[in-house]
Amino acid sequence: MTARITPDGAQIPDGLVWRIFDTVPDASGELALVAKSELGQATVELPPGEYVVHVAYGRAQTSDGLSVVPGSNEKSFVIDAGALRLNSAVTGDIPIPVDLLKFDIFTSGNEGDRTPVAEGLAANDIVTLNAGTYHIVSHFGSINAVVRADLRVEAGQLTDATLYHHASQVSFKLVSEAGGEAIADVEWTVKTPDGATVFTELGAFPTTVLAEGDYSVLAKQGSQVFNREFQVQPGAAREIEVLTAVY
Repeated sequence: MTARITPDGAQIPDGLVWRIFDTVPDASGELALVAKSELGQATVELPPGEYVVHVAYGRAQTSDGLSVVPGSNEKSFVIDAGALRLNSAVTGDIPIPVDLLKFDIFTSGNEGDRTPVAEGLAANDIVTLNAGTYHIVSHFGSINAVVRADLRVEAGQLTDATLYHHASQVSFKLVSEAGGEAIADVEWTVKTPDGATVFTELGAFPTTVLAEGDYSVLAKQGSQVFNREFQVQPGAAREIEVLTAVY
């Protein structure tokens, strides 16, 4: 058995996982696995009969029937696969550190009908998928900077896509005067205008990522609480100073 990405493509040399199943369900109602191979060209010995072959190449896959007759049998499979490479930037082509990016890939369709295909992918990972349209979710940081897009993967092609975030990295420090040294042992809380808490941390100089919008930050040091309102706009990383006075 051999496989190709497209009908007129070259034989895939490696990276394949072949599974061959009997067509008669076992006592549990499942199709019994009768052979497996991870070679580019799989050679197995099977009694004559009917089988179902499943072949996977990355996250692309296909299944088809296989009729085995006495002697030598050959069959070629077409996986109809393409590849997708994802990255993100802040609006204005401001690069994002790759360690702050994660991507999820879902099937297309309405929100309730989508199923996960791949989750937690790093920026610039190349993912092999069946040709088709997919729903992509880009996470910048871990709070609320999220961008979604529907992308088309074409068979035999690598699709490069960059998604753009309306967000920014933000760091905080409590100071006694503008431009002063950060005060240690501060409990930080960031809230949205409706009072929802989106970030908490203990430290002198915490950093996070926030989506575009209005926020308030509270800095608790001992029994005192200092606060200020601030706005996040898409752009380079910025620093928010909170003075030891109530805003």
